[in-house]
Amino acid sequence: MAMSAEVKVRRPLSALLRLLRPHQWSKNVLLLVPLLAAHGAGGPRALTSTLLALVAFCLCASSVYIVNDIVDLEADRAHPRKRRRPLASGAVAVPAACALAPVLLGGAAVVSLFLPLKFQLVLGSYWLITMAYSLRLKGIVLVDAICLAALYTLRVIAGAGAAGVALSFWLLIFSIFLFLSLAFVKRYAELDGLRRSSQLKAAGRGYHVEDLSVLQSFGTAAGYLSVLVLALYINSPDIESLYHRPKVIWLLCVLLLYWISRVWMKAQRGSMHDDPVVFALKDRVSLAIGLLGAITVAAAI
Repeated sequence: MAMSAEVKVRRPLSALLRLLRPHQWSKNVLLLVPLLAAHGAGGPRALTSTLLALVAFCLCASSVYIVNDIVDLEADRAHPRKRRRPLASGAVAVPAACALAPVLLGGAAVVSLFLPLKFQLVLGSYWLITMAYSLRLKGIVLVDAICLAALYTLRVIAGAGAAGVALSFWLLIFSIFLFLSLAFVKRYAELDGLRRSSQLKAAGRGYHVEDLSVLQSFGTAAGYLSVLVLALYINSPDIESLYHRPKVIWLLCVLLLYWISRVWMKAQRGSMHDDPVVFALKDRVSLAIGLLGAITVAAAI
C-alpha cells in the first residue's frame, strides 16, 4: 500500500515537471554565448550574472510553454506526438496549469531584479513576443518563423545585457540567419510529417503541404548566409584583437556548412525531429561537430 501511494505521488510530480519542458531549457545556454565570444570579459561577476539570467529565462520560458499548451490543447490532442503532453493527455489539470504559469513568471521577475536593466527589458520583450506568438503569430505564415528566430536571438542579446559585454554586430547577424534556418527546419519537419500521414494542412498553422519546397529553399538560403557572415567576420579586422591565430577559425565555416547541409538532408528524408535544437542535443554527429568547433576556437585563441 505504501509503495502504491508513493507511485501515485510521483506520477503527478513527474507530469508537472514535464509540463515545464526542462529539456527546452538547453536553448537558454545561448545566454552564455556573448560572454564566451568576449573571452570571459567581466570575470566571475559577469559569469554569475549570466547564470542568474539563465535561471530567469528558464522560469519565464516554462511559464510561456504552459500558456502555449493551454492555447494549443485541442490541436495537441490531434497531434500524433504532442497528444502525450501532460495537458493534452490529461495528466495535469488545466486549472493547475493556469495557476502555475503566473507563479513561474513571478519567479523570473524576482530573479531579474538582481540583474541590469538591459536584461530586464530583453526578458520583458521575450515574454511579450512569446505570448504574441502563442496567441496569434504562430498561425501566420513566415511571421511565425521570423518570431522563432527572434526569440533565439533575444537569448543572445539577453546574455550580453546580463554580462555587461558589448554585443557584436557579427554575432547578432549570424544568430538571426542561423536561427531563421532552424525555424524553417522546424516548420518543414512538422509539415513533412503531416504529408507522410496524408494530411494536407497543419492544424493551427497557415502552412500547406505544397509549401515544403519553398520552406526548404528559404531555410537552406538562411543557413548558408550564416556561414557567409561567419566567413566575413573571420576576414574582418575585429577578429585580430581576440585571436592570435584567426585563420584556424576558417575550419568553423566548414563544420557549420556541413552541419546545416546535414540537418536539411535529414529533414528532407523525414528523419528530423520537429525541434532541431532537441535533435542537435541528441545527435552524435552534431555533438561531435560542436566539440570540434570548441577545439577549433580554443586552438585559435
